[in-house]
Amino acid sequence: MLSSLTEKYRHKIKTPEELRQILGPHPRARKVIMCHGVFDVVHPGHVRHLLYAKTKAEVLVASITADVHISKGQHRPHVPQDLRALNLAAFEVVDYVVVDRNPTPIENISLLQPDLFAKGYEYTAGGLPPKTQEEMDTLRAYGGEMIFTPGDIVYSSTRLIDLAPPSIKSEKLLTFMDSEKLTFDSLRAALDKLGNFHVHVVGDTIVDSYTQTAMIGGQTKTPTMSVLYERRDDYIGGAAVVAEHLRAAGAQVIFSTVLGDDALKDFVLEGLKKSGVDCRAVIDRTRPTTHKNAIVAGGYRLLKIDTLDNRSISDDVLGKLAAAVREVPADAVVFSDFRHGIFNRRTIPRLVAAIPAGRFRVADSQVASRWGNITEFQNFDLVTPNEREARFALGDQDSGIRPLASALYDAAKCRTLML
Repeated sequence: MLSSLTEKYRHKIKTPEELRQILGPHPRARKVIMCHGVFDVVHPGHVRHLLYAKTKAEVLVASITADVHISKGQHRPHVPQDLRALNLAAFEVVDYVVVDRNPTPIENISLLQPDLFAKGYEYTAGGLPPKTQEEMDTLRAYGGEMIFTPGDIVYSSTRLIDLAPPSIKSEKLLTFMDSEKLTFDSLRAALDKLGNFHVHVVGDTIVDSYTQTAMIGGQTKTPTMSVLYERRDDYIGGAAVVAEHLRAAGAQVIFSTVLGDDALKDFVLEGLKKSGVDCRAVIDRTRPTTHKNAIVAGGYRLLKIDTLDNRSISDDVLGKLAAAVREVPADAVVFSDFRHGIFNRRTIPRLVAAIPAGRFRVADSQVASRWGNITEFQNFDLVTPNEREARFALGDQDSGIRPLASALYDAAKCRTLML
């Protein structure tokens, strides 16, 4: 559905340079008016603004601020720029849409030279803001004019989003797929090819447990909570679940990890065998199998008890893992780093050096409660951090997603980044 809409209205969405060729220089025979804004959630105030603007000229150009320059409000923009552009292009009253990749509209005003530039009436309250005055000066320099649309209905996209943010996850996904020319059929075809693909996953195994309890109450003499034990549910986690997911997707998977000589070792080996994963664990009797046990009552986590050893693995264990990386036949190697001893500044260079030439190299380093840094895996074919891991790696809590991804791409020197 979204793809067909994109095809129907794509012809209206132009680059500034394309639009300059279409409109021609000022003065021109057909009057052009330009409206500029974020247009994150298009509300009745926007519609009236656009309708009024179109009454003043033959051609209406709607200019939207690119995602990278939007910082107003939390988690803005709510709607990505490609979808915002499509939203405006779908309006019959709008003739052209342009995504402004500059922080202000000044550059595109100079390039496109609209006859009129429309602003909301709220910009006149208390005198013109400096940025609005700069826009007016730019217009006057070539003979353009600024007009203010009536302010009888004023809405705020930021306010509306903060009050009740609409869920557009599906639309965002479909827009992204459309922009990257991805279809569900192509994704299914890619998964089908995994049947003959051999993957070697290397990383920390975690057993995640949830101990279910019922609340009894507090003690009278000490601030101690009393709960009644009901059951414990154990799940394979960490890099082991990465191996399971790849196997479920169809790949042939070998998994190299470090386990303690304990009952949880048997739980992991048995579970991976049932999943079809060939686990080749190095047994280290000096450390436990990493175990994280959350105590839960009434759906709330009361406490988490970790049994683990985050010391770096010994030279002997490192040698065995490096040998596995070097000798296990595979099309791809996935380093799944949960910072429980396998990966650190001492071990990463040796493990990376053991990867045979020509093998597709993938790295993931999580920092939910540890100190992994994805940039320690340099020159990989694919790195797959989430936003928090990317911000941790770069020490950047402020940048938007696109500049953040670009900076991490450069820092990691990877061929492909999925953020």
